[in-house]
Amino acid sequence: MKSVSICNLKKYNRKKTSPRNHYFKTPLLTAISATLLSLSLNPAAFAVTDEEFRQLQDQFNQLADEVENNKRAPASNNTHIGGYGELHYNNLNNGKGDAKKQLDLHRFVLFLGHDFNDKTRFFSELEVEHANTEENGVVEVEQAYVQFDLNNHTRLNAGVILVPVGIINETHEPPAFYGVERNPVEKYIIPTTWSGGGVMLSGHYSNGFSYDVALHSGLKTDITKNNGTDIRGGRQGISEAEANNLAATARAKYTGFRGLELAATVQYQDNITQNHSNNVNSATLIETHARYNINHFTLTGLYARWDINGDGASSLQRNIQDGAYLEAAYKITPNVGIFARQNQWDNGGTGDTRKTQTNAGINYWPNENIVVKADYQAQNETAGNFDGFNLGIGYQF
Repeated sequence: MKSVSICNLKKYNRKKTSPRNHYFKTPLLTAISATLLSLSLNPAAFAVTDEEFRQLQDQFNQLADEVENNKRAPASNNTHIGGYGELHYNNLNNGKGDAKKQLDLHRFVLFLGHDFNDKTRFFSELEVEHANTEENGVVEVEQAYVQFDLNNHTRLNAGVILVPVGIINETHEPPAFYGVERNPVEKYIIPTTWSGGGVMLSGHYSNGFSYDVALHSGLKTDITKNNGTDIRGGRQGISEAEANNLAATARAKYTGFRGLELAATVQYQDNITQNHSNNVNSATLIETHARYNINHFTLTGLYARWDINGDGASSLQRNIQDGAYLEAAYKITPNVGIFARQNQWDNGGTGDTRKTQTNAGINYWPNENIVVKADYQAQNETAGNFDGFNLGIGYQF
C-alpha cells in the first residue's frame, strides 16, 4: 500500500521486467549463481561432494521460485492512502462580553484510493469534524467516486463528488490556502465543503481550457428557517438524500497563460426545498474567480451570487444572496508567506445585512505538506464584531 498526497494524485505505472533478468539482478542470487558456476566448473577445488552440490542447487531453485511468485502477486502500490487535518485555536471577542476562546480539531480526514487499471480508479475521503460526534462533530463521506478515462482528454466521475465551484471547495487541504479558517464567502455563499451524489463529465485540453458538467443531488433547505432560503443549511450529504429536484452544475476554466487561472460556474436547481414548498422555487448560483501568480506574488478575487425565486424568498428580502473577496499574498521565502484578505457577504434579510471581515496573517511551511498559520481578523457589527487572532497547524500526506 502506497501513501500519496491527496493534492498530487498521480498514476503509478509499473515497469515490466523479465523474471529471468530480475533473478540475476538480485545481489544474493547473483552470488549464488556465481558460486554454482564455479563449483560446476571445478567442484574438487572446493571439496564439495555431488550430494552437497545438488542440495545447493535445490536451494537456489527454491529461492528463484519464491522470487517468481512475488513477481506474480498483485502489486500493492495500486492502492493509495493519504489524508489531511487541522487543529485551530481561536481567541476572539466582540466587545460585548461574548468571547470565543477554544481549541478545535476542526478536521481529520483519511483518503483511500485504488487504481483498477490505467483507465479506471477510485477515490474517497472519510472525514471526522470536531474530533467526535457527541456534540457538534460529524463523521461523513466527503468523496467516494469511480473515475473513468474515456479518452486522453475526457473523464467521467460517478459517485459522491465535490461540486465544481469556487476555489476552496475542491482544494481545501490546509497547506493549500492562507488563513486559519476558510474564508466566509466560500462558507456562507458557496457552502463549502459541498458534495453530492451524481455524475460529472470533465474535459482537459493542452491549450489550458477545461470544463466540468455535473448532475447531482441538490439542496434541501428547511422551510421552517427563513422560508427555506438558508443555503448552507440546505446541504444534504448523501444519507438517503432526497432527489425530487436534482441540481445541474457547469464550469469552464482557463489556465493556458502561465500563473493565471480564470473560471466561471453556473448551477441551477428547480426547487431548493425538494418540492416541500411552493413559496421558494428555483435557485441559480453564479460564481466566477480569477487568480494570478507572478514573482511570488498572488492576487485572488472571487464573486458568487444566488438568485432565489419565490414569494417566500422575496418577502424576507433573501432572494439575492452574494459575496466577494479579494486576497493578496506574497511568498517572502519558499517557506514563509504573508497575506491580506477583505471579505464581504450578504445572505439577505431586512435592514443592513452586509457583513465584512478583514484577515491578515502569515503561513509557515516547514515542509511542503505541513503548515503553521497565524492571522488576525476584524469584523463589522453585522457579522458579529468578533475581532482577535487565530492559530492553526495543518498537514496533508
